[in-house]
Amino acid sequence: MKRHLPNALTCANLLCGCVGIVEAFHNNLVLSCALIGLAAIFDFLDGFVARLLHVASPIGKELDSMADMTTFGVLPAIIVYQLLMESIPDLPGIWQAYLAFSLAVFSALRLAKFNIDPRQSDQFIGVPTPANALLVASLPVIVHFYGEPWRSIIVDTTHLLIFTAVMSFLLVVELPLFALKFKSFGWPGNEVRYSFLLVSLVLLLWLGVLAVPLIVALYVVLSLVLKLMYSKS
Repeated sequence: MKRHLPNALTCANLLCGCVGIVEAFHNNLVLSCALIGLAAIFDFLDGFVARLLHVASPIGKELDSMADMTTFGVLPAIIVYQLLMESIPDLPGIWQAYLAFSLAVFSALRLAKFNIDPRQSDQFIGVPTPANALLVASLPVIVHFYGEPWRSIIVDTTHLLIFTAVMSFLLVVELPLFALKFKSFGWPGNEVRYSFLLVSLVLLLWLGVLAVPLIVALYVVLSLVLKLMYSKS
């Protein structure tokens, strides 16, 4: 049983993505975003359990990428597509909404690179797809619960297209980012991870879902600072 537990958690991630896609096309974006959050928990647990039980397998790695492509690649692209459809005032401009699917394309490229890149065993190169998906998921939730002026800022064609272009680039850019993979639970060697998680928790308790974009930005900036520090040492 324990050999199949990580794959079962990965399949739960995939199921969340499939249901989330259906709900997104029904314009139930908040539910889709909640399913991304739930899937992110399953995504964390499948790797954690595999390492804990020493049952990692090649099929698990491939299954994980397929699930991530659905939940953290296709679903976020559909959410941005729906936001763009809401923001575009006239029929001739509808074609712009399809640019949202560049997030799915670049997520696929990012996941394919991850599977063959030996440098990404203890770090990431480019923003991980779950981080991008959680950032996307925060947008409809902010609009739903906070209203104006956030709706005017987020549900804006230009802003959404710029966001899509920037995140598509960050998914595949050659930027080393630290991974939240704990090989041990002691403080030595995990200082950055624990500090980041603590700051993230404080921000979430203080700002709620508004903290999510700040946390993702902090993740990228902190990784840049660490890269500069290590390159000078």
